[in-house]
Amino acid sequence: MDAARLPFCRQNKEREDNRMEKMKMAVIAALSALMAWMGVLAVPVLLLVGCNLIDYVTGRLAAKYRTQEITSYKGLKGIIKKVCMWLLIVVGAVVDVLINYALENIGAGFELPFIVAVVVAVWLLVNEIISILENVMDIGVTIPPFLLPLVKNIKRQIEDTAAPAAEGQEAETGENGMQEDTDD
Repeated sequence: MDAARLPFCRQNKEREDNRMEKMKMAVIAALSALMAWMGVLAVPVLLLVGCNLIDYVTGRLAAKYRTQEITSYKGLKGIIKKVCMWLLIVVGAVVDVLINYALENIGAGFELPFIVAVVVAVWLLVNEIISILENVMDIGVTIPPFLLPLVKNIKRQIEDTAAPAAEGQEAETGENGMQEDTDD
């Protein structure tokens, strides 16, 4: 390379480095703003993203060991299932917004964080972990004997904690989940 082109190459490299730094800063700022907005929901959601990806990959790999045929239909069905999981978290967040709206209108003077959405996200996260462990076992990897029972116990505790609220709802509604008409 001749000496006349060397300064030009150095300037291009500096511009490229400067652009990369600006992009890094923008991504960090966007993620920081998202994390601040999500608050307590951020950690379960980020963990769920990772577990969704791991479960999808391990599920595809385990299908070969289960002698299951991998088809585009099954792959699409799995992706749709993951999208619906995220919709459940959105539903939980909507319920949280409604609870806070009610608290504000009765003059409670306080606001609750994303409680329902966090419980839904953690429950889904535990289900994903169970699925990952089952996929890994089907592939032939030995997992620590305490791990799967431990995760299933966590799931059971989440369900038991949420059960009283669900039982109260069932008492107010009929078998089909609709409000019963008592004005006979």
